[in-house]
Amino acid sequence: MKMVNLKIDNVNVSVPAGTSILDAAKEAGIKIPTLCYHPDMPFTASCRLCLVQIKGKRKLQPSCATPVKENMEVITNNPMIREARKTALELLLANHPMECPVCIKNNKCELQRLAQELNITDITFEKCSDMLPIDDQNPAIVREPNKCVKCGRCVEVCHEVQTVGAINTAYRSGEYNVCTAFQKPLAESECVFCGQCVNVCPVGAIYEKDDTQKVWDALNDPDKFVIVQTAPAIRASLGEEFGMDPGSLVTGQMVTALRNLGFDRVFDTDFTADLTIIEEGNELLERLENNGVLPMITSCSPGWINFIEKFYPELLQHLSSCKSPQQMFGALAKTYYAQKENISPEKMFVVSVMPCTAKKYEAARPEMNSSGYRDVDVVLTTRELGRMLKEAGINLAILEPGKFDEPLGISTGAGAIFGTSGGVMEAALRTVYEVVTGKELENIDFTDVRGLEGIKEAEVDIDGTKIKIAVANSLKNARELLEMVKSGKGDYKFIEVMCCPGGCIGGGGQPYGTNNETKQKRMQAIYKEDKNMKIRKSHKNPAVCELYEDFLGKPLGYKSHKLLHTYYTPKK
Repeated sequence: MKMVNLKIDNVNVSVPAGTSILDAAKEAGIKIPTLCYHPDMPFTASCRLCLVQIKGKRKLQPSCATPVKENMEVITNNPMIREARKTALELLLANHPMECPVCIKNNKCELQRLAQELNITDITFEKCSDMLPIDDQNPAIVREPNKCVKCGRCVEVCHEVQTVGAINTAYRSGEYNVCTAFQKPLAESECVFCGQCVNVCPVGAIYEKDDTQKVWDALNDPDKFVIVQTAPAIRASLGEEFGMDPGSLVTGQMVTALRNLGFDRVFDTDFTADLTIIEEGNELLERLENNGVLPMITSCSPGWINFIEKFYPELLQHLSSCKSPQQMFGALAKTYYAQKENISPEKMFVVSVMPCTAKKYEAARPEMNSSGYRDVDVVLTTRELGRMLKEAGINLAILEPGKFDEPLGISTGAGAIFGTSGGVMEAALRTVYEVVTGKELENIDFTDVRGLEGIKEAEVDIDGTKIKIAVANSLKNARELLEMVKSGKGDYKFIEVMCCPGGCIGGGGQPYGTNNETKQKRMQAIYKEDKNMKIRKSHKNPAVCELYEDFLGKPLGYKSHKLLHTYYTPKK
C-alpha cells in the first residue's frame, strides 16, 4: 500500500494514498468540523464547514473532498478559516427555525452542536426561514423542510445506498431545495419508509412519526390490556439512548423498564421469529419438493416488501408468504394468547418496539388484520421507547434485569440473530437441515452469511443436496440480486433480503449516530446473545412446539395460513 507523507498543522502524518485531508487529520487527532459529511456515504462537500488552507493554494479547500498529496502542508485553524466556517454556519442558521427546545433532535442535533463548538453567539445575517408545509400524511415518516440544511445526506442515502430515489434536490440558488418529485407527499412517492434518510439527517428535518402518546393513553386506560413485544435488535441498541456503549446488551434491563412503564405483559418478538423459521422453512421445503417458484425470498423486512411491490412487482411470486415476526405476534396475541388468558381481543392493545420506521407502515397495512382486529396497534422505534423511559424518569442503566413473560417470551438463539443481516438465513438453515436429515447439526454457526458485506453467497450441503443461497442487505444490493433472478443467473434456491444496511441493527428507527462501526458492535452483541441462549434452534423452542400442538395444528396448515401468512400487491 502506497503511503503519503504530509504535514497538518505542523504535525507529520503518514496515510494511505487516496485518503482525504479530513480523515488524515483524524489520524493525527485533529478535529475538523463537518455537517454534510457522513463516514459511510460518498462526500458532497456542500456545507463548506470543513474548509482548510493548503500551502500554495489561493482558495480554501473542503477537506472531506480533497485527497492528500506527498509533502502537502495543511492548516486547519487560523483567523481566515475560522471566519469562513462561522460565516457558512451563520448563513445556515439564518435560514433555520430556532425551535431547538421543542425539536425532536434537541441535544442530538449536529447543527446545534456545531453552533456551540464554533462559538456562534449571534447571527449577523437577516433571518429568512422558509415557510414550507410539513409532510406527515403517512404512518411512518414526517418531513419538516423548513429545518432542512440542504446537506444532501438524505438524497445520497436514498439514491446511492437504497436506489429508491424518492427524494432529490431541485431548483437553484435561493430556491435550492430537497423534495420529492413534483413536491408530492412521501406517501405518493417511491418512498419505502426505510428511514435511512432519518438516520443520516443531521437536524430535525425528517424523523419518525411519534406515536408515544397513543401508548401512554393505552397504558392509562383501565379497560385495555396492554402488551409489548421487543424486536431482537433493540436489546443491542437501546442502551445507547442512556449513554451506554454501542453493542451493550440490555435485554433484562429493557424488560424491567417496560414493566415499570406499566405494560401488562412483556413479550419477545424472538418467539415469533422462531415461529417464522418453522413456517418459512417448511414453505421452502415444499417449494423444493413440488417444483415451486424458486428462489424463495424472505419477507420479514417491510421496507424490502415495499420496494419489491413498487419496483419489481413481477417477482412477487418469489416472496415467502410468511408475515413478519411482528405481524405474526400481533395475530397470535389477539387469538391464541387472548383465548389462553380469557381476555377479549377487543381489549387487547399490542405495542411493538422495533428498530424500523417501515414497521409503522407495515402495521397499518390493510392485510394485517387476520385476527379480526388490527394485528399490531402501535409501533415504537428504539428512539421513541428511549424518550418514553426518560419521560417516566426510568434510567435503564441502573435497573435490575427481568425476564420476559411466558409463553410468548420464550425464544431461542436463532430468533435473536434475526436482528442482523444473515440471521434469518442462518436460523433457517439450522432448522431446515435437521428437519430434512433427521440428524443433529454439530456446527450450527453458518459464518459464511455473517458480516456487513452487501451480498454474501454460500452453498449448503443438506444430506447430499447442495443448495445455493444468497444474503443481501440494503436495497441497492437487493436490486442487484433481483436483476440476477430476472435474468436467470445465480441459480439460488433461497435468498434473504434486509432493507437496511447491516439488517435491523442498522434500522431507520435506531439511535442517532448509527454508522458501520456502531453496527459492527451491535452485530457482535446479537451473536453473543445467541451464544448465551440455552436453546439455539427454532424448532426446539418448547413454547412454539406447544403452540402447534394446542392451537395451530401443523406448519402451513389451515390456521397457520389464515393467521401467519399474507399476500403482497403490485404498486408500481
